[in-house]
Amino acid sequence: MAAGEAEARVFLEVRRRLRSALLIVGEPKEGGMPMDLTVRPFSLRLATSEGCTEIRLPAEVRLVPSSCRGLQYVAGDGLHLRLQAQAEFSTKPISIFNRSSEAQECCTFYCQSCGEVIIKDRRLLRVLPLPSDNWGALVEDWCCHPDPFANKPLHPKENDCFIGDSFFLVNLRSNLWQEPKANTKVICKRCKVVLGATVSSETTKFYMTEVIIQPSERSFSIIPRSQFVQSVVAECLVELASARSTFRYTIQGQDGKVYILLWLLNLDSLVAESLKCSKQIKKFPLFEDTLKSDSSSSCNAVKVLYQPCIKSRNEKLASLWEGDISVHSLTLPSATCLELLLILSRSNAMLPPSLRQMNSFQLLPSTRITASDH
Repeated sequence: MAAGEAEARVFLEVRRRLRSALLIVGEPKEGGMPMDLTVRPFSLRLATSEGCTEIRLPAEVRLVPSSCRGLQYVAGDGLHLRLQAQAEFSTKPISIFNRSSEAQECCTFYCQSCGEVIIKDRRLLRVLPLPSDNWGALVEDWCCHPDPFANKPLHPKENDCFIGDSFFLVNLRSNLWQEPKANTKVICKRCKVVLGATVSSETTKFYMTEVIIQPSERSFSIIPRSQFVQSVVAECLVELASARSTFRYTIQGQDGKVYILLWLLNLDSLVAESLKCSKQIKKFPLFEDTLKSDSSSSCNAVKVLYQPCIKSRNEKLASLWEGDISVHSLTLPSATCLELLLILSRSNAMLPPSLRQMNSFQLLPSTRITASDH
């Protein structure tokens, strides 16, 4: 099949549950030579008059060459084809806080950005999920008598950690602040990033995107910031979609301002791409912010549509979403909302052009987030 020149970009997206794959071989550049593409179960072979290049598929992916269909040339992208595919469900997303194994252990809370110790050697005896934000209103609807929880807010005790959609609640009475005031920001002493906010004189909220919790015997491990943020947000989306069948989200800052609208498409994508092929065997690199040509891994992706809401963009749509009870809100520090928007934008730019938009939304794939601009 004529596909383009030797240095072609190859993009692969596999849907595990559907057992299907979309394969795109990059558009030929002007002056490029003819290329023959051969699809094999575990690799792709691209041949020109000057030689051959073999691109190995991710180890967990197997294509069915005889199922090739939907072959078409798309201007700006190149050759599109769909095939049956099998991809193993690899390990589950690594939880930022392992509720079962780390309970009962001594844990240390670190600032994710700089590694500063926030809480040292805290033994957590209870690690419990919080109910949804509107649980109080639901109790009022269900009860025929006065709300028994009206004056009993859910505050953790000294050895508790309560887990919300995007935050942890812990008791800091004996830790850092002598007389903390409610609704004040908690800021890292070293790097000055916003870690959370005080909820009461004893309870502090830490955002999952800003804090790493690890067993005290384990040393602090540095995780690239953008990789950490997208992993945490993707994990939040996966858990909310699974537990509450929620698929539309507003990402807002702690000041209540909406920064991003997200529409979840699917949770079962596996994405890989190879930017260039030369006359040697190449592997698909990990599809992340920095592509590593020596990596043979693929990337689990949560695929979303997104709309930015900064600089007065999409104000009417954001207002409609905020008034819709089927839309769930995730609150993060304002700076992290902007980081996430940058991550989505960069991820979107790495997609083949024809996959970057759907209606007015943008679409991107990343390490746990694949997004499309709307």
